[in-house]
Amino acid sequence: MTKERARDRILEWEGAVRRCEQWRREGLRIVFANGVFDLLHVGHVRYLTAARELGDRLVVGINGDRSTAAHKGAGRPVVGAEDRAAVVAALRGVDAVVIFDQSTVAALLEALRPDVHAKGTDYQVETVPERDTMVRLGGVTAIAGDAKQHATRDLVERIRDRAGEPT
Repeated sequence: MTKERARDRILEWEGAVRRCEQWRREGLRIVFANGVFDLLHVGHVRYLTAARELGDRLVVGINGDRSTAAHKGAGRPVVGAEDRAAVVAALRGVDAVVIFDQSTVAALLEALRPDVHAKGTDYQVETVPERDTMVRLGGVTAIAGDAKQHATRDLVERIRDRAGEPT
């Protein structure tokens, strides 16, 4: 049997739905985590590692370039969605990656129907925008990772400062 390559874990929505359906038939607990993951840093890795510990399979939703620009502002993302997906898919513990361009992941949660929606520590369960979606789906919302002390925004500012660019 050949080992699955990271690029094989990057799925279109339909492929991700089929993969989740298969895992559910196998009785596996599916965790979904999402974010931009622009300039991957240790906070991202700790978040995804903690999310993976909440179940048997981890699906990661990556904000597409349009939704990233809408959420993060001019100059973002620094790295395009396909490249960000490739980096996240290469991480141990990530079983599938899917790109979305909606303003929230509610529609993707509806399609994938994970058991757990894991969010980072910059949220509280009560403040997760898709919490009601997860309740309706019969799943749970969980907070994963260490205290938020790392931000891509800070990395971008440090890089610009060192390059002498205005922020």
